[in-house]
Amino acid sequence: MSSYDATSSTADVIDGISLAGRLALVTGASSGLGVETARTLAGAGAGVIMSARDPDKLQAAVEEVRAAEPAAEVGSLLMDLSDLDSVRAAAQDAVRTYGALHLLVNNAGVMACPLMRTAQGFEMQFGTNHLGHFLFTCLLAPALLAGAPGRVVNLSSGGHRFANINLDDPNYRERDYDKWQAYGESKTANALFTVALDRRLAPHGVRAFAVHPGVIMTGLARHMDEADFATLQARSRSPDALALKTVEQGAATSVWAATAPELEGKGGIYLENCQIAEKAAPDSSAGVESYALDAAAAERLWALSEQLVEQTFAFD
Repeated sequence: MSSYDATSSTADVIDGISLAGRLALVTGASSGLGVETARTLAGAGAGVIMSARDPDKLQAAVEEVRAAEPAAEVGSLLMDLSDLDSVRAAAQDAVRTYGALHLLVNNAGVMACPLMRTAQGFEMQFGTNHLGHFLFTCLLAPALLAGAPGRVVNLSSGGHRFANINLDDPNYRERDYDKWQAYGESKTANALFTVALDRRLAPHGVRAFAVHPGVIMTGLARHMDEADFATLQARSRSPDALALKTVEQGAATSVWAATAPELEGKGGIYLENCQIAEKAAPDSSAGVESYALDAAAAERLWALSEQLVEQTFAFD
């Protein structure tokens, strides 16, 4: 599909691409992959809105990107994805302020946290990784349609292979909590959301992609200890499953998904290592499980998500 692979960096995939006149919004942009994604898009000429929940960390990240790319237009948007009231306020602010949006990179997330609840009572990983981004993206749809053609990039993970989404009890009200299972379910939800979103927005010129960035040591791993890494290795299907990438390599697939000319006309797919992922195999940690791209399951998740956020969306 492309000439890039797991070793490719953001500098490699953005080489020769101009984003002049385009506006991008990146969530989770106060550290790690989010900052690198924002910096790369800004360096290619895009205006960039960096979003995060901590105002001090966000401001520091904005200043870092501005220092790296002095000619870039860089703005900020405070939002806590674990609070749907904050999500609604941020989306309203973004649509009112910017009007048209061309690229949305839903990069933020939490991983393997203890059982915690969002402001509205959802399990933290499902509520933050999926529901917060679901609501934010749907509320931004008017701006995305106004800016079409455009793309939405949802960060999933190879961790989706830990578990299919349980649509009967996504918030662990009736099950014993397993943090890695819950993480896997939230990452499957990210992939399924991509399928359903692409079906709705593709007729309007906006395509959606799910991305596995690889394994990168960022703040996402703040809840992990040595036992967690051992658990991850035990659940993995190959010895190199936890091979580490640099931040520049980890953000490369997100940037490729957002900008690659070879992805024109495509959408609703799962990407890894700057390639369209193959079907998962039992003896490999690479690839995408069929349940994560199941159109019928994607529609059921969409309906459940609308129910949980108490809002329906139509993009006609």
